[in-house]
Amino acid sequence: MEILTMQEIFQKAICFLERGESIAIATAVRTKGSTPQKAGARLLVCKDGTSVGTLGGGCIEGSVWCTAKELLNKGGTTQYLNYCMNAELAAQDGMICGGTMWFLIEPVAPNGETLTYMKAVEKAFAGGKPVAWATTLIHNAENNAASTGSKLFIRDDGVTRGSLGNLELDQRAIKRALELMATGMNEYVAADNGVEYFIEAFTTPPFLILCGGGHIAKALAPLAKNLGFRLCIIDERQEFANKERFPEADVLIQDKPDKALSELSITPNTFIVVATPGHYHDDVSLEAAARTPARYLGLVGSKRKTLLVYKHLIHKGVHIDRIKEIHAPIGLDICARTPEEIAVSIMAEILMFKSGGTGQKMKLQEWQITGVEKQVNKSTVEAL
Repeated sequence: MEILTMQEIFQKAICFLERGESIAIATAVRTKGSTPQKAGARLLVCKDGTSVGTLGGGCIEGSVWCTAKELLNKGGTTQYLNYCMNAELAAQDGMICGGTMWFLIEPVAPNGETLTYMKAVEKAFAGGKPVAWATTLIHNAENNAASTGSKLFIRDDGVTRGSLGNLELDQRAIKRALELMATGMNEYVAADNGVEYFIEAFTTPPFLILCGGGHIAKALAPLAKNLGFRLCIIDERQEFANKERFPEADVLIQDKPDKALSELSITPNTFIVVATPGHYHDDVSLEAAARTPARYLGLVGSKRKTLLVYKHLIHKGVHIDRIKEIHAPIGLDICARTPEEIAVSIMAEILMFKSGGTGQKMKLQEWQITGVEKQVNKSTVEAL
């Protein structure tokens, strides 16, 4: 199965609709426990059963696919459904998942307003202004909330189209959507009045800037590219900033990092890693990075080096709160030694930061393993 980016999925959807084909879009809007995909995953289904994207595979995806295809062929309105990965379902797929997934399944006709929204989303992915939409999941007629599937489309300047049904809901959704636009994240919301809705924000893919084209940057580049990051390499040395060394790079700049950073378009969805060939370059590079709106800043080096660089930043007037946000020494503690191991450590921390992870081990606790052992022993005794 071909794995597509979210931008590619939207491009496929636009293509189907512009050809005059109706589609059904199934979106994971909420998950709980262990599930094969998380909120934001999408599956497009055509009348002939053709599908694009994935919800994680298995029987749940199959059930959603069937529902989506039936909506297209027999007619029907948007549905909000949940599937529990109980033992029986998991066994059918050879999986041991134990979570619940909630899906919004929307039939979409060609040339409707949704197509207009999708084109704006595709432009946002391609570098245009970020946009967002909020979709009603569960409505409350007593509070004049719109029916399931109703959309509120939001531009970055606050201009909107559509509604969730009442002004208070719209205002709350707009405020949160504008915050989420900076990073292109999504959020499930359960309002006090019983209304539930899902906000999705769309912007350019995350942008990773590597200040320094040395061994660590060379190991980082393919990892970042495979994880969906746009990639920029900055190094004033021609032999360290060229297409032969970094074929994955979207942008190559042969200049001093502090100068290059001042000329780049940097947003909160930008991640900057400083790994230059010398202490002086680290000082001025990290100072320049700290003055940008990039959410993630990281410095490669020892704790002693980090403290020396921080002294420089304080001397130059960088606010202490901004310094506290810097990830230095960069990476997770996996006892990395080689450039390749260090690259894994760095990208793991970046992904943890980007997605809101904890960095903790996912290994089962001892009491859980002991509980399984007791269950097996009890079953064995009962069988005797």
